[in-house]
Amino acid sequence: MEVLTLKNTTDILNENLEPIALAIGYFDGVHIGHQKVILTAKEIAKQNGWKSAVMTFDPSPKAVLGKNPEEVKYITLLEDKTKLIAALGIDYLFVVPFTKEFAGLMPQSFINDYIIQLNVRHLVAGFDFSYGKFGSGNMETIKEHSKGKFAITTIEKITVENEKISSTTIKSLIETGLVQEVPKYLGRNYSINGTVIHGEKRGRQIGFPTANLASNNKYVYPANGIYVVKMYVAGRWVNGVCSIGYNPTFNEEKNKRFVETHLIDFDQNIYGEHVVLEWHSRLRDEEKFANIDALIAQIAKDKQNAIEYFQLKD
Repeated sequence: MEVLTLKNTTDILNENLEPIALAIGYFDGVHIGHQKVILTAKEIAKQNGWKSAVMTFDPSPKAVLGKNPEEVKYITLLEDKTKLIAALGIDYLFVVPFTKEFAGLMPQSFINDYIIQLNVRHLVAGFDFSYGKFGSGNMETIKEHSKGKFAITTIEKITVENEKISSTTIKSLIETGLVQEVPKYLGRNYSINGTVIHGEKRGRQIGFPTANLASNNKYVYPANGIYVVKMYVAGRWVNGVCSIGYNPTFNEEKNKRFVETHLIDFDQNIYGEHVVLEWHSRLRDEEKFANIDALIAQIAKDKQNAIEYFQLKD
């Protein structure tokens, strides 16, 4: 998949692209609904002998236009999103930097400059897609703005158990710790990328060494607690138990949040390694223990629960 960053119309004019079927949207998470949009464009491209493409925006419009941009969190950062879209077998990914200037484009100007000039012959988007200044363009007005240059397919609302599949719903599930509910909306377990860093080595001292994860604070993080997880490290997936929170048994002040994973049947030096942490199921809330022995006993139970969880999955 070729990735093109489109900062202005000139970027598009210089490409001289073949006819395209384009899926357009923000696509945070590339969830089941997003996949429907993208794969519909891919199928249309295949039927017509065109190239398939996805157009997305970065950063989130809320991070540019919202009142609290620093609070905007993501299911997938751009790097994650790119890999997921590439895995769907798309030819081009167009990344449009979302700026206040770009947000000020009138709907017709956006269609002229970013769709028609891109040689789009068929555009696919979700029913709630909007574009142009104040989001005043939508899937009804696009029929007029297209000037007959391209066809349009609207993907209607997709639901699971009468709940609309949306990035907002998925974020809420993650933030409340219901990670086991995420796959039916996302199409996979939620995961974040990061690097293993040195911690305070307390886990190793009590017989349960942990990999401490440093990761981008723009990710949506699960609620504090203990989780069954998998980690992709050293070229393979390893089962584990993850604690996310403030380590209340050792830390009185809630000034730093830790993401620490005890990997089961794994003993390698992985400091500095780039890893993927995949969240499977919540075991319990974070808890402050009266003493180290009580903590060790509970961690042993958590580890056994994780082992049994994966045995049932196999």
